[in-house]
Amino acid sequence: MLSTATTTDRGRRNADAGESADADLSEDDVFEVLSNRRRRYVIHALKRAEEPLDVSDLSTHVTAWELDVDPGDVQYEDRRNVHSTLRRTHLPKLEEKNVVTVDEETKLVAPTDTLQDLEIYVEVLREKEIPWSLYYVGLAGIVCAVLLAVGIGVPGLGALTALHVGVFAVTAFGVSAVVHHLIGQRTRLGSTEKPPELRSRE
Repeated sequence: MLSTATTTDRGRRNADAGESADADLSEDDVFEVLSNRRRRYVIHALKRAEEPLDVSDLSTHVTAWELDVDPGDVQYEDRRNVHSTLRRTHLPKLEEKNVVTVDEETKLVAPTDTLQDLEIYVEVLREKEIPWSLYYVGLAGIVCAVLLAVGIGVPGLGALTALHVGVFAVTAFGVSAVVHHLIGQRTRLGSTEKPPELRSRE
């Protein structure tokens, strides 16, 4: 299940005046673009590519991810439908939102500066998984419970002090933050070979 899509714009770090550095792409625009799986796959492919992609190559990548096969195993009949919808629907939408440019002569698709400056993280949760926000709430609850137990002298915890609990809390949150960061990098569009929502099935 696609749970959340989080974006951070490096170009907005100078927004001291209360204005975004990129006024062309609002949060609503970002979520509209990301609401379709094929558009997410297009963005992922473009962010991984070092140069503009031909529409045919782009449709091959998207088809391969949809069918969960290697790009070399994609059949023409499978790719044709994806190629058609990209040309008629998704690429025009991405152009409209100033995310990509399409050269009608060469059929090359290139990311705009807007897309290059936009870091997109897609959190994919399975049915029994919990979001990181809830994990941190639970961890804080455990620390508070242990601290309270030490404070009232619960048997078995008498050897512990507030300092011990503090060291445990710092260690637990520190390790969790590192793991969260490493996992988060794998949920960023363009950072891995496959899109994040496909990696979650592995």
